[in-house]
Amino acid sequence: MQTKNRAVLGQISDMDLRLLRVFRAVVDCGGMAAAELELNIGTSTVSRHIKDLETRLGLTLCRRGRAGFALTPEGEKIYAESARLLASTDAFRASVDEIHRRMGGQLHIAVFDKTASNPHAHIAQAIALFTQQAPDVALNLHVATLTAIERGVLDGQYQIGIIPGHRSSDLLEYTPLFDEAMSLYCGQSHPLYREEPVPLNWDSLREQRFAGLGYHSPNMDVTQRARLPRSATGFDQESIATLILSGQFLGFLPDHYAESFVRAGQMRAIQPEVLRYDCQFFAITRRSPQPARATRAFQACLAQAHPAA
Repeated sequence: MQTKNRAVLGQISDMDLRLLRVFRAVVDCGGMAAAELELNIGTSTVSRHIKDLETRLGLTLCRRGRAGFALTPEGEKIYAESARLLASTDAFRASVDEIHRRMGGQLHIAVFDKTASNPHAHIAQAIALFTQQAPDVALNLHVATLTAIERGVLDGQYQIGIIPGHRSSDLLEYTPLFDEAMSLYCGQSHPLYREEPVPLNWDSLREQRFAGLGYHSPNMDVTQRARLPRSATGFDQESIATLILSGQFLGFLPDHYAESFVRAGQMRAIQPEVLRYDCQFFAITRRSPQPARATRAFQACLAQAHPAA
């Protein structure tokens, strides 16, 4: 039996970490040319770094050519593992800064989508407060799904998440921030847009085609309690809005996000005094290990920016 020669990784060096950061940037940007500006190095250098990493690992991580950039199955696994490794190194760096009583390094914050237009959300004010206190901390703001944010905070990919409350975990700490009002909307070509011949309630909604979020969330909790079957599924607020705008489905949207569509005459709320719900947003951090000083400082800035929570 023949045995393939494989590279043995051995100890992980600073260069290995640099190569992994380049690899993650290439994947996140969708290709080497797109990563050039992000990394501030030429495409040929990016390509050489990827080749060096593949040689170091003894694996082919991606396919590149006329068909475009694509990860191999091995590349997908390395991408996932690199997130955990780099999060650990960032946590170590933050711990060293903690010992020196300084705030530096990277702070990754993940926010549920379509919060910027919520008049009750003061995340921007919290960022302003934090940057005044910690000008040497590089902020990285991400938008992700609710479950991805929870998972990312737990595995160290994000230090802080901002999500609507829908369940609690003993592994996470929750800081209440602001509320969000959700109403049921229909598009202008939907039969209910012009008139409502019969007042609707939660029971009669089951006769309508409904679009809902496809993951555990306040949206899913409410619709399951009302036993509303989903005729279409979205995975962020924009996809729900698009389904509503088709005129084929009803769906819940944050009132602040739907406002621009309502003003343009593209959708309207249906009996918002009845067919609505409210949800509260929280900042989440990992309980253990104790969050770094910069994380705690940003958490305090969020609480300061939302005093009425």
